[in-house]
Amino acid sequence: MRLIVGTVIIFASVFGGYMAPGGHIDVLFQPFEFLIILGAAIGAFVIGNTGPVLKQSMGIFGILFRGPRYNKAAYVELLGLQYTIYKLMQSRGVLALEPHIENPEESSIFQQFPTFAHNHHAVEFYCDYLRMVTLGTRVVHEMEALMDEELETHHQESERMVSAIQALADGTPALGIVAAVLGVIHTMGSISEPPEVLGHMIGGALVGTFFGVFISYGFFGPMAQSLRGIFEAESKYFLSMKVGLLANMAGYGPPIAIEFARKALMSEVRPSFAEVEEATASLPALT
Repeated sequence: MRLIVGTVIIFASVFGGYMAPGGHIDVLFQPFEFLIILGAAIGAFVIGNTGPVLKQSMGIFGILFRGPRYNKAAYVELLGLQYTIYKLMQSRGVLALEPHIENPEESSIFQQFPTFAHNHHAVEFYCDYLRMVTLGTRVVHEMEALMDEELETHHQESERMVSAIQALADGTPALGIVAAVLGVIHTMGSISEPPEVLGHMIGGALVGTFFGVFISYGFFGPMAQSLRGIFEAESKYFLSMKVGLLANMAGYGPPIAIEFARKALMSEVRPSFAEVEEATASLPALT
């Protein structure tokens, strides 16, 4: 919705403001200028990025339309999952986790929390570190360092896409100048034409500069910023798991461990203490 609303505002403001004093919209339709700019931008994008980034870019509009995948309900569920896991560890010992982390798709606990269970990366991340706990890892700061390293890797992988789109935003104004210069060169080859023809050709050439700046600051730049915000918001999901597990390893009971995990969340999606308490109180008893 934000993408659609923002696009409508941009087009209405730019083209409405151009046409209001008598601007001719047909002059702005220069398909060959668009071909030069967008074609060169796509080519530069392919040259400048690796295969995984190019593959990831295929779903960029889906990410932008969707926004952050986790809402408050998803975080309430995540905190409930952590509470259940830490309660199990407290009551039956860490080895009771083995059937759940070795076969997470068949875990009776994970099935109670479908948002988490359907997120392959989250399940893999959490189970890997729970497995290390069952194997005897007890030094909190060493576990924290390892988790930080993995989370930093996730951040770098996300940032590659943001940087790729930002590079498009940085490069398209210059490509617009390239298109404009080529248009001027073409005009110079027709210098014998009457003034009205030359004026139309020069105006068409200048559209290249306009279009390059327009798509850079109107679309590619905001898209990069929106992606960064989405990826940063989603990283809090993994940070919550990290903080909760480390608090549990440090000896805190399940209610305090999930309070640590709750505090790691952004304020707009962070459930209140009362909401978490109510959610954990309604969880089914361990069997």
